[in-house]
Amino acid sequence: MNLFRWLNPSKRNVAPELTAEQQLRLRALSGPGVLDQRTLRQQRWVVVDVETSGLNLDRDEVLSIGAVVIEDGAIDFSQQFERTLMRTDHKLSPSVLIHGLGPSAIAAGSEPVDALLDFMTFVGDSPLLAFHAAFDEHMLGRALKESLGHRLLHPFLDVAHIAPFICPDANLRQAGLDDWTRFFGLHAEERHHASADALVTAELALILFSHARRVGIESPAQLEQGLAKWRRQQQVHSF
Repeated sequence: MNLFRWLNPSKRNVAPELTAEQQLRLRALSGPGVLDQRTLRQQRWVVVDVETSGLNLDRDEVLSIGAVVIEDGAIDFSQQFERTLMRTDHKLSPSVLIHGLGPSAIAAGSEPVDALLDFMTFVGDSPLLAFHAAFDEHMLGRALKESLGHRLLHPFLDVAHIAPFICPDANLRQAGLDDWTRFFGLHAEERHHASADALVTAELALILFSHARRVGIESPAQLEQGLAKWRRQQQVHSF
């Protein structure tokens, strides 16, 4: 570990040391695609969930990443991603009671640089979906910046916002993932596991895309624009 960074945890802009192979992989990563007028069905989406050492946005770390792909209007089970990231200085914390990732599992995980390169290669230029996406986006963005010096620029849409926007009559505006899965009759085999949470979020997203088409939202661009308008309305109503 870099001693200076350990003594000065706020100094996160120190350039990471990458091998020549890792540098090549980093340069080969796809840039973000644009949410355009192709149909929701035609768009490849990557649905992601992360488990972390805690909820502190500045200090806690990404411990595992799970992701599935929605393509051609269905979950493509041939395209799944799961990595536990090795954290040699990881200590037992209350979050273990939620996600079950103890120190031994973390110590046996993948080297963070390689795991994050694998993830971004898996993502390609696809937009990302998550439930309560701001947290996942921030934690992934910070991990990519600290480990790779890479800035996360991909569109990141929040299924927790899409749901009440598309289904206002459900009256579940502040609902969590469990609330929406119950509302639509979905069954989650397991929760608070990155891959399982990504899968149930993908199932929810597919239902919401179907409802979106019924109200005239046909494309990712229309969805993004509608969400932006909906968020502005929520801010006005909150005052």
